[in-house]
Amino acid sequence: MELRAAQPRVGTREVTVRNRSGAVNTSRLEVQEFMCARLAAELADEWVEYAAAAELSVGSVRSYRKTIMVFCAFVDATLPQAAAVSLSCTEPELLPVVLDWVRRLPAQYPAGSRQPAAQAWRLRTLVARRARHHDRPLAAQLEGWLTGAVGLRRGVTQEIDEFSRAEKRSMIRAAWRDIGAVEQRLKRGTELLARGRDPRIGGWLDPANLLWALDHDIHSATEILAHLPTAAQWPTELADLVPTGVSRRRWHRMLVQSLSGMLYPTNLDLHGFRVLLMAASGHTSEEISGLSEYDVEFTPDGVTLTFTKLRARSIRRRSYRTAQAKELVAFGTESKLDVAELIRRLLAVTERVRRHSGLSPAPLFVRVNPNIYDLVPRPFEGAMTDASFRVWLERVGVSVAGPADIRRLRKSGKVEKAIAYRGRVSDVADDHTVEVFRGHYAHGTTLHVIAANVITAAQQRWFSEAITGPTVLSTDAEPALAHPDAPAALGLTTGQIDELRSGALDMGISSCRDPFDSPFGRSGQVCPVAPLRCLECRHALILPSNLPQLLLLSDHLHRLRNRLSPRHFHELWGQSTANLAAVLAERSDAEIAMARKQIALSEASLHLPMASRTEFDR
Repeated sequence: MELRAAQPRVGTREVTVRNRSGAVNTSRLEVQEFMCARLAAELADEWVEYAAAAELSVGSVRSYRKTIMVFCAFVDATLPQAAAVSLSCTEPELLPVVLDWVRRLPAQYPAGSRQPAAQAWRLRTLVARRARHHDRPLAAQLEGWLTGAVGLRRGVTQEIDEFSRAEKRSMIRAAWRDIGAVEQRLKRGTELLARGRDPRIGGWLDPANLLWALDHDIHSATEILAHLPTAAQWPTELADLVPTGVSRRRWHRMLVQSLSGMLYPTNLDLHGFRVLLMAASGHTSEEISGLSEYDVEFTPDGVTLTFTKLRARSIRRRSYRTAQAKELVAFGTESKLDVAELIRRLLAVTERVRRHSGLSPAPLFVRVNPNIYDLVPRPFEGAMTDASFRVWLERVGVSVAGPADIRRLRKSGKVEKAIAYRGRVSDVADDHTVEVFRGHYAHGTTLHVIAANVITAAQQRWFSEAITGPTVLSTDAEPALAHPDAPAALGLTTGQIDELRSGALDMGISSCRDPFDSPFGRSGQVCPVAPLRCLECRHALILPSNLPQLLLLSDHLHRLRNRLSPRHFHELWGQSTANLAAVLAERSDAEIAMARKQIALSEASLHLPMASRTEFDR
């Protein structure tokens, strides 16, 4: 029997949340705009409840709203009985429409986009929430969909590269200069404020009195401007506060900004502190700008900070000691990055605005956005339209290659950490998982170059060992083995020289420095590949007396060459054949003829293992 739910209310659904700056944001969904209004209302109700229960951010609320709108528009366009469709009914059936919508999602986005899977998962989340409420019927087919796979890959993000060392050095120097300029500006404002008094007594044309009124919250900016005469009647000390080149129509607004800037930091002013604290601590922008008064604990030798990372749902406490400031110096910078001192200076800069904010605990990164209506303390916004990180870089005169993204600074710190810890991921990824490091930080250009250099050096070492062949002694050199300098020249001991001359080290086609230290086997065991690989071994010593065996090996390889495919022969015997040809080329025709004569008289033989006679690829 088909379960039927009460008809949902058709109307506007609203979700109201506050953004990080404290401003109220309302998202609305008009379900009556869709032919499938019943379905839209059911999904919208789940959206409203889920936003409240999960305390979704403004961005998440909007994303779920978009998913509902996109899906309902698809239902209207593809299902003739859209008006009758519902999450609870089986006729018309909704599951085929859902599967078709999911199947078509990737075509609407660039290749590798994460949006298709995210859209599908958001719809699935709302349907799953309905399934958890027994008083809200759900079609059996949709319950089955919830237990299976979505059918879409998560996609990949376009990872950004870290800043170069020169770019980071320029940013840190610019941040120091900018912070100094901000502190000097606020210092002048404080000095001017010290001689101010109530403008109702001291007058409205003295900048000191206007600062006093703003600082004591007696008059708003609008009230102050209402008491001012026209710009043409302003005294010089008041007109000088307006930047040059501004038309008189905007003097009132610019005056408010100038007065506010003498008392409170702006959003742009806080970028310098964020840059330096990120460079000093290595933490993310989210953790740095999210610090509040409760997260700071000064100690006799430094400061302890409590970092909160909302995305990872993690809270960590880190201590920074002033005595160890030299350990916190950023790569290539000239100024010491003392976290405790930076926090003290940040608290001093924001002290007045934190006092006026009314927030408890007040954020460390708090500013005022001045306008002619009000001066409202707001938390720092890193992506503020007219005061973003990119705008700050332009203000301090720093140019960077690639996007002006503060996350690149965090990646620069990770690169420096990886270099300092010599690539030990367990130490580098101490504030997140190893997989996060591999997926988001290990791809950077610097680490790629370092890794490539390490790999190239290792390959070069193994290649050098691989191509280092045997040592060949000429006819004139063999008698010199008795010379006192011979052991040092050959890298042998006197005992090894004696064994070499007596034939104790003979391996069949050559002698060996140490048969129990083979590069092809384990140390302490006799060489497992002799004599087949002696011509490829750096331990081999080829004496003139080995020439008959070398000629026998050459004949054997010639027969194998005729039997094996060129590729197979080269894989098995290519290096040995090349080295053997080089050795034989150094022998004279007379020496070779004498060796052939010995072979003909059966005075020389070559004993090879069965593996050397393999004629098959498998």
